[in-house]
Amino acid sequence: MTTILDLIRHGEPEGGPMFRGSKDDPLSEQGWQQMQAAIASTDHWDAIVSSPMARCQRFAETLSEQRSIPLHIEHELREIGFGEWEGLTAEQVEEAYGDRLNRFWQDPINFIPPGGEPVPDFYDRVIHSIHHWQDKLSGQKVLVVCHGGVIRMALADVLGIPLEKSFTGFAVPYACRSRIQIDQSEFGLFRSVISHQP
Repeated sequence: MTTILDLIRHGEPEGGPMFRGSKDDPLSEQGWQQMQAAIASTDHWDAIVSSPMARCQRFAETLSEQRSIPLHIEHELREIGFGEWEGLTAEQVEEAYGDRLNRFWQDPINFIPPGGEPVPDFYDRVIHSIHHWQDKLSGQKVLVVCHGGVIRMALADVLGIPLEKSFTGFAVPYACRSRIQIDQSEFGLFRSVISHQP
């Protein structure tokens, strides 16, 4: 039995690039265009699972209605919480917090933003959720509308990337798509990254 998870990051939100985390901005007009361009008419899914954040859920709802695909909202797939950095650009974080931003990118385990969500906790909730839906929708082709951090955790899990490197190991731009294939047979469970398209 084969299960396909197509993970797509949301498009650009209103307000442009910043540490957004749990800040619930909707997609900008450009963000909607990015998402529509990333989805082909030949794409077929049996189900959609979406983060509850507006920048994910509203597009997922629209696609679900257009193509009559069942939609599941999963609160555990929301983005990592950036604490005091939420709503700030990288430049503003550097200005206010010095080299803490660089230290976070280099070692997100030990240098989390003040008041932010610990990366191991984020990893645990994301992977628990991914595995739940992988089992619940086993044998189906599933679109997961989520966040850059969520995709990084999912790929780190499959590829065995240490959490310390999970935020800098690969680029996940707006509307980026990644495919994970799960094959279950008498020989066990085999999971692989089939594609990653920034």
